[in-house]
Amino acid sequence: MTSAEHRPAAFFDVDNTLTRGTALFRFLAYWYAAQGRPAHDAVRERQRLKAMTTAGVSREETNRAFFRLLAGAPAAEITRLAEDWFRAELAQGCFFHEPVLEALHAHRRNGDLVVLVSGSFPAVLLPVLEHCGAHHLLCTEPEITPVARTYTGRLADRPHQPMIGSAKAEAVRELAAAHRIDLASSTGYGDHVSDAPLLSVTGRAVIVGDDPDLRRLAAHHGWHRLPKAPLPPAVPLPEPNPARPGALL
Repeated sequence: MTSAEHRPAAFFDVDNTLTRGTALFRFLAYWYAAQGRPAHDAVRERQRLKAMTTAGVSREETNRAFFRLLAGAPAAEITRLAEDWFRAELAQGCFFHEPVLEALHAHRRNGDLVVLVSGSFPAVLLPVLEHCGAHHLLCTEPEITPVARTYTGRLADRPHQPMIGSAKAEAVRELAAAHRIDLASSTGYGDHVSDAPLLSVTGRAVIVGDDPDLRRLAAHHGWHRLPKAPLPPAVPLPEPNPARPGALL
């Protein structure tokens, strides 16, 4: 294959890799605040999902459990709130993990395709993609009803859902085939052992942080490492807007 027929890419996990903290939970707190719900509601849901993980429930199932929280929410409202949330994160100046963001910019300058690969969903991720100048997004896609345009609480009936673990690797291979990406000259970035399938399909891999299982794999395969992302301060929360659907007065 000639250089005109293939191109390297950089594949970035998002939460705790490209960004500091978990965007899904940070957006959940913002969304609940906009509805007028007390802060402990979002904390309780986060603790419930973490308890599932501690009890041995797979990341795929906890991801599905998160998206059940969206059931009945208007898609347009979630999109608007996600844009507001992202602007609030940017204004605070602590959202991105700078060493990884710098790596992303370097890949763009080198002419690599930049792909975000995440278990999060489009409403939260598209503002990130646009801000970073990424070219493609591979992510979990919650189901939206075709007429009412509300979330059902289920995932869309399509391949690689949720975008966790081996689904990331499968989606990356498909994208590479469709866009003539040379995976052998590409780079993957991830922070958790569930990102190992993604990191294993690229010729170069970079782990972010201190996940012990991922560090063992990195030592075995000769992968590079970047420091752990520091936790960001809490995002400033909005005042409830009575004009928004679902706002509690």
